[in-house]
Amino acid sequence: MNRWLSPVPELSQQDVDRSMRLVLLDGLTTQIMCTLTGGVFVTAYALHIGASNLIVGLLAAIPFLAQLVQLPAVLLVERVRNRRLLVVSHAAAGRAALLLAAAGCLLPNRWSLTLLLLGLALQASVGAVSACAWFSWMRDVIPPERLGGFFSKRLFWMTLLSASLSYAGGHALDGWIAIHPDQQKLAHGVLFALGAAVGAVGVWLLSRTMEPAMPPPTANASFRDVLAQPFSDPNFRRLLLFIGPWSFAVNLASPFFTVYMLNRLHMGMAEVMPLVIFSQLTNLISLGLWGRLTDRFSNKTVLTLCGPLYILCFVGWTFTTFPDVHAGTVPLLYVLHGVMGIATAGVTLATGNIALKLSPKDRATAYLALNGMVSALAAGTAPILGGLCADWFDQRDLTVSIHWSGPDSALAFDTISLQAWDFFFLMASVLGLFSLHRLSLVREVGEIANRALLRQAFIATRRGLYTISSVAGLRQLAGIPSAELLKEHEATDPETVFQDTLPANAIAEERSAA
Repeated sequence: MNRWLSPVPELSQQDVDRSMRLVLLDGLTTQIMCTLTGGVFVTAYALHIGASNLIVGLLAAIPFLAQLVQLPAVLLVERVRNRRLLVVSHAAAGRAALLLAAAGCLLPNRWSLTLLLLGLALQASVGAVSACAWFSWMRDVIPPERLGGFFSKRLFWMTLLSASLSYAGGHALDGWIAIHPDQQKLAHGVLFALGAAVGAVGVWLLSRTMEPAMPPPTANASFRDVLAQPFSDPNFRRLLLFIGPWSFAVNLASPFFTVYMLNRLHMGMAEVMPLVIFSQLTNLISLGLWGRLTDRFSNKTVLTLCGPLYILCFVGWTFTTFPDVHAGTVPLLYVLHGVMGIATAGVTLATGNIALKLSPKDRATAYLALNGMVSALAAGTAPILGGLCADWFDQRDLTVSIHWSGPDSALAFDTISLQAWDFFFLMASVLGLFSLHRLSLVREVGEIANRALLRQAFIATRRGLYTISSVAGLRQLAGIPSAELLKEHEATDPETVFQDTLPANAIAEERSAA
C-alpha cells in the first residue's frame, strides 16, 4: 500500500489537472458526510437525547480542539514524508469512527450521547492528522495563481450540494418522525451510517490523487526548530493574532444559533431548515465573487469587507427578540442568514487562502499546522465557555428604557434588551472588532483600498439587476460579478482599475467559462 501511495518526483500539467478534478470530487463526498453527521442534524439529535447546553458546546468544540493533534502531526508528516498515505489512512479511520456514533442510536439515551461524543472526538482527532497532511499536500499540487479560483469553485459545488441535501434530509427526517415518532434516534443513526459510507468514497478518490515529493528536509533541523520557524516571521505572527480572536469571537455565538432558534424562538426543524438552506444559497451565490477577488487582489481585502458584515449580524441577532418574539423576527432571521451566508463565503475562503499564501512553500506544513492550532484552540474554547455560562446568563437580563411623562400622557419604550444568548452575541461583536484591528496590521501583496472594492462590487451587481427579468439574467446575477468584475485591466492605480467599462467579449467569455 505504501508503494501504491508513494509520491512522485514531479507532476506534469496533466497530473495537476487530474488531481484537481479528484480533489473537487472528494470535496463533494466530504460535504455529504459532514452535512449528514454535523450541523443542524447533530444538534437536533443531541437535544433529542437530552444534551445540555454544555454538551452542545462540547460538540461544537470537539472538531476544533481535535486540531491540536496537528502538533504531533507535523512531526509525523516530516518523518513519513508521504502525505497521501497519511491522509488516506487517517481519513479511513475517521469514517469508521462515525459508525461508532451511528451505533449509539440502538442504545439508551445516556449511552447514545456517550457514543456520539466518543465517535465525533475520534473522527475529529484522526481527521486533524489528515488535514495537516492534506493542506501541505494541496499547497504543492495546486498552482498558487489558481488557489482562489479552484477553492471557490470547490466551495461553490460543496455548498450547493449541502443546501440540496439539507432540504432533502430535513424532509426525510420529518417524514420518518411522522410515521415512526418513537424512532427518531434510529433515523439519525441511519444518517450517520450513510455519511460514513459516502465519506469512504472520498477516501478512495484521494488515494487516486497524485502527490509530488516533499522538498528535502532541512539539515539538522529539530522538531522544535521546525515549529519555531513561523514565530520568527513577524507578518505571520500578526496573522495569528488576528486568527485567534476572530475564531474565538465567531465560535462564542455561532454554534448556538440552532439552539437559540429551537429553544428560545420555539421554532421547529421545518422552520429552521429553510433558513439554513437560504444561508447556504447566498453563500453559494457570492463564492464566485470572493474567489475571483482573492486571486485578483488579496485575501485581506476580502476579509476587511466580509468581517464587519459578519459582526453586524451578531448584533442583529439581539433584535430577533426585542424583548420577545415579534412580527419581524422571521423576516429578520432571513436577512441575517442571507448576509451571514455572503460574509461567511468570503471569510472562509480568505482566511484559508491567506494562511496558504503567507506560508513559505518549503515550510508550509509547520506554518499551516500552527495556524490551524491557534484557530482550533480559540474556536474550541469559545463554545465550551459559552455552554458553561449559558445557564448563568439565562437567569439575567439587561434592559435600558426611555421614559417620557407629561401632564396628560406618558411614554416608555426599551432601547436595549439583552437576555440569555444576547449577551454572547454582543460579546462576540466586540471581540470581532478587536480581531479586525489586528488584521489591519497584517501585510499581504495585492492589498487595495476597500472603497475601490466596494465600488466595483456595486457596479457588477447593478449590471446583473438590469437583466433580472429573464432566465439568463437570473443566472448572470447568481454569478455576481464573476468575469465581469475581475476582467484584467492594464491599470496600476486601484481607482483606475475599477472603471465602469467592459471589453465587448466579457459576457461571451463568462458563458464560455461556465
